[in-house]
Amino acid sequence: MTDLKPVRSTANPVPVRRAGSIRRTSSIDVTWPDGGVDLRRFEGRARDLVRRADGSDLVRAAGSMTADLDFERKIVSITADPAPAELPQLVGQKGGGHLRVFLRDLMPGLIAEAHPLYLLLDDISGTSLVSNWAWSQWGEDWLSRMQRLSGAANFSEMLAERTNVCWGFQPGFSSHDPHTRLGEDIAADGMDLRNPADPEGWHAFPESEGLSFRRARRIDVWREADAIRVEASFQDSAPRREGGRAALHEYILRVSLDPSRLVITSLEPEARVLPFRECPGAIANARKLVGTPMDGIREAVLDSLRGPAGCTHLNDALRALADVPELLAALDGQATQPA
Repeated sequence: MTDLKPVRSTANPVPVRRAGSIRRTSSIDVTWPDGGVDLRRFEGRARDLVRRADGSDLVRAAGSMTADLDFERKIVSITADPAPAELPQLVGQKGGGHLRVFLRDLMPGLIAEAHPLYLLLDDISGTSLVSNWAWSQWGEDWLSRMQRLSGAANFSEMLAERTNVCWGFQPGFSSHDPHTRLGEDIAADGMDLRNPADPEGWHAFPESEGLSFRRARRIDVWREADAIRVEASFQDSAPRREGGRAALHEYILRVSLDPSRLVITSLEPEARVLPFRECPGAIANARKLVGTPMDGIREAVLDSLRGPAGCTHLNDALRALADVPELLAALDGQATQPA
């Protein structure tokens, strides 16, 4: 695989919304309120917006949350709107696969209604894993800082903890070469998500100056001839000290569904920005999900794309498609209604 080249070209800004479509957008912005890396504040916002056939907009649902996590990814405090009665039980939970299982069992109602707040809560795990990368855009010693705070004896020990966690961290890949990680810029220009031709195409982002991190998602759903089309995007990014944004991960997903059974008939992931040259290799395995019903995609991703069989971030983007049936139902109920 030595002849592979990294993919580092953003697709932003996002497309203008189609008439007769529904768009879900979500974002989690991470800041460091104490000026260090010990405490991180996660501010999440999400919204489902129907674009009717006449061009008018209707909000299907919206949600927000604010959570503080310590360096070990443990939730110290959390608030949300709407605020499920079970929300305080998340305090003390640690970001990761366990948190996702805990959420699934704790808040089945949010899953059943495909509320965008659930996506924000579910995304705490992935965002808490990656967000410290933002320091790389503000200080050259960020890896040494992470090594000290993690308690790792050396760089190799840090890598060993992540071996086979995903496709890109397999032994012998460039992710395990410290010269690749330290000698090359593994990010790309992330640009602005927002399209000036469609100013309502994204919810408002929180204002922050200086060091921060953002995980942003988009899911567009519409009907076309005899198929249902889905286009989704995913990006991890951070502002650069000198201006602009750097992106670490970015994917586009294009999916077609059988309209009668909501089964995936085609799935084309496109890698736009990934840190290591071998990372796009996970895409071939993702195509094995063709034939999966949308209401079973969360389980199918966990069963088929676990560990080195998949990409952690591509898996996150795929799992988020589980809400497409409810988004489609909202679209069908409102797409042709006048404002």
